[in-house]
Amino acid sequence: MKARRVLVLVREGLVPPDDVSELSEEEIDPFRMELNVLDALRALGHQERMIGVYDDLGPIREALDEFKPHLVFMLLEEFHGVVTYDQAVASYLELMRQKYTGCNPRGLLLSHDKALSKKILTYHRIPTPRFLVFPRKRVVRPDKRVVFPLLVKSATEDASLGISQASVVHDHDALVERVQFIHDRIGTDALVEEFIPGRELYVGILGNDRLQALPIWEVDFGTVADQARIATRKVKWDRKYQAKHGITTGRSTKIGPELERAVERTAKRVYKALEMSGYARIDLRLREDGRIYVLEANANPDITYGEDFAESAEAAGIGYEDLIQRILGLGLRYHAPWQW
Repeated sequence: MKARRVLVLVREGLVPPDDVSELSEEEIDPFRMELNVLDALRALGHQERMIGVYDDLGPIREALDEFKPHLVFMLLEEFHGVVTYDQAVASYLELMRQKYTGCNPRGLLLSHDKALSKKILTYHRIPTPRFLVFPRKRVVRPDKRVVFPLLVKSATEDASLGISQASVVHDHDALVERVQFIHDRIGTDALVEEFIPGRELYVGILGNDRLQALPIWEVDFGTVADQARIATRKVKWDRKYQAKHGITTGRSTKIGPELERAVERTAKRVYKALEMSGYARIDLRLREDGRIYVLEANANPDITYGEDFAESAEAAGIGYEDLIQRILGLGLRYHAPWQW
């Protein structure tokens, strides 16, 4: 690919400083993905500009007019502090007839709304845990239809926000308490789904029409044997907790070829059913009896160097700079409605 002008959109406060040589790893962590993408774009020879955005589209408009990018690299995961509003920014880019990386607005909207996405998956007969939604600002009452144990989480937030060991509930009192926690502390509707014991698998997908499934990645929960094996916020992001319990992620090895193909087919079906594009990570559960359940689809997942998506791409022979280049290429080739 020839050199391009690439405008990178990130959340306000996550634009890396010009010099990070004096910063500790902990200080770099908040903007590590942004820094990795910026370094990769420079190494690939692209002309880049990064701007931070919070609740104003004005800086985007100004940058589009002044910089005239060939492509916008969409690392913005929220707008005005609301994670579901990133689709509005993607929509704005389409209204401006501007090409961008990552998922299209419809795919963002459908995948962010976990309850809606599960309804769509159910329509397509893609196995997903049975669920209920407890809306905010309504009295939380026990539901006699539920069968314990259950997992309680936000209906829209990602990155395991609000998920802990207390999220797995075994009776109605605990259910009501945890739903109220999601309402009050997270500020969203609560999604309550049947808890599926088994192995936690992630499948990265690259593509718009023709899809490539990256090698299956699996969570090794280490010594967390006396607790529910779920990807809590600590499991995903707390390095000290991970080290203490020996929690790691890596390529799934104890899975046969036939089951591996089934998992990859399921992930691709999810991607297509939710009308996604660019790249995504599909989270699944694999029961001991070999049954596959889709937990959720994550559009524009974390692409930090050394984290799951990038590591999975590496296992497929796609180095980090090549991964960023492929994401750019998919953005350039995606045909938005204004191009039809």
